[in-house]
Amino acid sequence: MIVDTHTHVWPDAIALRALAAVPALERIGDGTLGSLEAALSAAGVDRAVCLGVAPDGARVEAANAFLGDLDRARYIGFGSIHPDLTPDENLASLRKNGLRGAKVHPIFQSYSLDDPRLLATLDAMRGEFAVVVHVGAGGRAEDTVRCTPAMMRALVQQLPGLDLIACHFGGFSMLDAASAEVVGLPVHLDTAWPPTVAELEPKRIAELIRRHGADRVLFASDWPMASIARELDALRSLPLEDDEIDALIGGNAVRLLGLL
Repeated sequence: MIVDTHTHVWPDAIALRALAAVPALERIGDGTLGSLEAALSAAGVDRAVCLGVAPDGARVEAANAFLGDLDRARYIGFGSIHPDLTPDENLASLRKNGLRGAKVHPIFQSYSLDDPRLLATLDAMRGEFAVVVHVGAGGRAEDTVRCTPAMMRALVQQLPGLDLIACHFGGFSMLDAASAEVVGLPVHLDTAWPPTVAELEPKRIAELIRRHGADRVLFASDWPMASIARELDALRSLPLEDDEIDALIGGNAVRLLGLL
């Protein structure tokens, strides 16, 4: 099974408006479910994790309801949480909509990764939900301080036992800091690096994966900000053994998310 653990999709009526709020990156598809389905089929990907990012607490339930309605044989919904809501409110929405986890994006959601309100919700999620966390740059340069690799390290230390996935190898556009602060921690890393992970030096990425543990790295495209097929090809071309590639592009996600 091949699993893309980092995609974004919105209801048809708002997809283009939602994409317009994303910093200018290459766009592959229009953010609708039909466009995502076509991209997955073309790349030969079996399952996709769809991530929700509500900009405020008032829109959390709508985002989670949409993700909860997706075909669960094909898509794994990771909903939204927000510090505007209490831990009980956040978890109730995830449970109500049958979601496997949540996406945390401090930059787009206007809080910091060390916000005590967020930490209270994440603490309550331990043992029940997985959490995908944007780490690194994004949006305006001054916003990067909201979710640095060092902050991710502190989060891991504060909340042992929480199933955490650090996006972008632990630090988008901050690979040196990610390598120093996040690589080797008891977290999963995802490989999303729009517009493409192929712009990174393959030998360095292979070494980073092995240092972290090839059993704790997940294929992630960040569609529609990158091409699913191109990212899959880039990972398959890394100087790794076949069993490491198989784990990376699907086996690790199957185990982590219980997809068997």
